Amino acid sequence: MQHATSDIEHGSASISAWASALAALAALAVAMGVGRFAFTPILPMMQEDFALSVSEGGWLATANYLGYLVGSLSAIGMRIRPTAAIRAGLLVIGLSTAAMGLEQRFLLWVVLRAAAGIASAWVLIFVSAWTLERLALLGRSDLSGTVYSGVGAGILAAGGACLAVMALHAGSADAWLALGVLSIAVTAAIWPLVKAGPSSNAAAAIAPPDLWSLDFRRLVLCYGAFGFGYIIPATFLPAMAKKIVEDPLLFGWAWPVFGAAAAVSTIFAARLKQAVSHRAVWIGGHLVMALGIVVPLVVPGLSGIMTAALLVGGTFMVVTMAGMEEARRVAGPHARALMAAMTSAFALGQILGPVIVSLLIPAAGGFAPALILAASVLVLSAFLLLHKGAVHE
Repeated sequence: MQHATSDIEHGSASISAWASALAALAALAVAMGVGRFAFTPILPMMQEDFALSVSEGGWLATANYLGYLVGSLSAIGMRIRPTAAIRAGLLVIGLSTAAMGLEQRFLLWVVLRAAAGIASAWVLIFVSAWTLERLALLGRSDLSGTVYSGVGAGILAAGGACLAVMALHAGSADAWLALGVLSIAVTAAIWPLVKAGPSSNAAAAIAPPDLWSLDFRRLVLCYGAFGFGYIIPATFLPAMAKKIVEDPLLFGWAWPVFGAAAAVSTIFAARLKQAVSHRAVWIGGHLVMALGIVVPLVVPGLSGIMTAALLVGGTFMVVTMAGMEEARRVAGPHARALMAAMTSAFALGQILGPVIVSLLIPAAGGFAPALILAASVLVLSAFLLLHKGAVHE
């Protein structure tokens, strides 16, 4: 009888773990696939519909990056339940995305993209804190790969939706509106599943005095290096590819394929980390990404650029997953504050990367120095991660 009861409890815990993991997957799909990255496939349509300049497109992207930084910084000391922050963030993303399709004033677009950036940071940080803790309590930490595959799934869905909009000969406003409505529908569907666990505690966001130990600072610095190293190829590889292939259909399909690679990679990495540590996966992710960045310098043509896109796209969410899990391992109940600090560093690196590179390219006359710089920063940070400090659990 006791054995039967134990089986029932185990089955119930497994169902609860899967429900939480799938809800988190959907939340990250909305937050990152729509709130952060939907702008990438929609930008060409906006340029065609509204004669949006490259400079204006840059301002909209920067507004989202700055919003992501503000959202990350604000999450460090927020006294709020993770589930409440997740729900609020998802609502803001859905409404601000839909509003992009209902408005045509550029300044309002800037505000809306900034709001989506703030909300995206909240969702990533609080989903990481809530889900990783909940899965650990339920004995299903192996589902973390499923959770983080949500980002790739969101990119795939957003890219697919934009392809459908283009196939229907609709415009960018229709794409924004469709993604906004879809985001709100997903939020409504997972709303009952995003619920507080037995150990959820808003006070855990406030860090103890020793939070900024040497190892904590090392994690923050290396995660910031990840943001810097990742954004450089993400920004400039498309420009390199456009010099080789002009077919817009290729670029239309490139984004969904990128998303599919990101989704599959986290599930594979989740199995890999059963044999190696979170930090080892993180280090490996930096090294593979660095290799991907320099491939176009030694392999000419489109094959080199596509290989780079696959290696960079296939590791950026693996590093995100491994970094968040390492934060939970070393910070224990105060992981949320460390996750927020790491995400803030990532956001800052993401902002500084294109700025520094924009100064390098005119002087060097090509992309090579920028790519070498990005790869070097990633390799250096991988070596820094080899040093481990005390674990706070």
